[in-house]
Amino acid sequence: MKSRLPAIVFALLVLVAIGLAAAGFNPREYARRHGGTLRLSIATGNTGGVYYPYGGGLARVIGWSIPSVEATAEVTNASVDNLKLIQLGKADIAFALTDTLDDAARGRGPFAKAPVRARALAVLYPNYTHVATIEGTRIERLADLRGRVVSTGSPGSGTEVIAFRLLRAAGLDPDRDIRKQSLSVNASVDALKDGKIDAFFWSGGLPTASLLDLASTINVTAKLIPNDDALPALQSMYTPGLYFRLVIPRGTYPGVTSDIGVVGVANALVVDDTMSDDLAYELTKVLFEKQRDLAAIHPEARKLSLDRATRGSPVPFHPGAVRYYRERGAWR
Repeated sequence: MKSRLPAIVFALLVLVAIGLAAAGFNPREYARRHGGTLRLSIATGNTGGVYYPYGGGLARVIGWSIPSVEATAEVTNASVDNLKLIQLGKADIAFALTDTLDDAARGRGPFAKAPVRARALAVLYPNYTHVATIEGTRIERLADLRGRVVSTGSPGSGTEVIAFRLLRAAGLDPDRDIRKQSLSVNASVDALKDGKIDAFFWSGGLPTASLLDLASTINVTAKLIPNDDALPALQSMYTPGLYFRLVIPRGTYPGVTSDIGVVGVANALVVDDTMSDDLAYELTKVLFEKQRDLAAIHPEARKLSLDRATRGSPVPFHPGAVRYYRERGAWR
């Protein structure tokens, strides 16, 4: 008679696996606790922006600071792409703009099929909405983009989200009123230098390496277009608090000789809601304890503060992050 033992053992293993999954079991966390190495993927952005160097620095300090954990910064198309990677379980940590994060949590736009169950670790720093051109294009305001060749950012990026929204706030249809190109910030800079586009959008911190490259190019005078006049329309159209006014100070980029009023939106660092509380706590702790190391890699890391890190996220904070902020007396 054929033994039924293997079938019984298999059934028991299935039941155990189901029970562990229901309890929030994370096999990678389990491996870490039992002598293995937990490998984390950090979804960042393209190499010409802020997310990638910031994320690379974060990966480095995680490896220094948390035993049995290694992290890798992945090049992506940024916010929309990053949150979809979180949703698919292909990234553990992600940088994202809070307007894109708001859409993801509410299941809107590119996330209409299913909301993303992300949780915040910290609100990091603000993004400045750059609308860049060069002298001689006769572009002085958003309305002047009508009929022009304009890059609205990489597909699946937070830049694309704010570009479309700003254009609509200025009374322009992104699909009809401009000749749209969907280029990364690096490709946008090259295309502008070569006369293939007239202007491009970029949502990023200060300074952005690609914009420095543009502004430092011989025989090219870079020009930033004010866009804060679209702020009232944006604030009336979207979730309150997502958008605010910022100023790009003169001298931030060579040739920019006056302050430029722009629309601002915050950046957040998020994780999947299934991440263990202990790991989320350690990651939040690393952000603050290794802030000086991160700031040496990119100056935007200096803007992280206990006072601001817990304000402005459209998604709940991870319980592990909340524990850290409570210990520091920063949770309200």
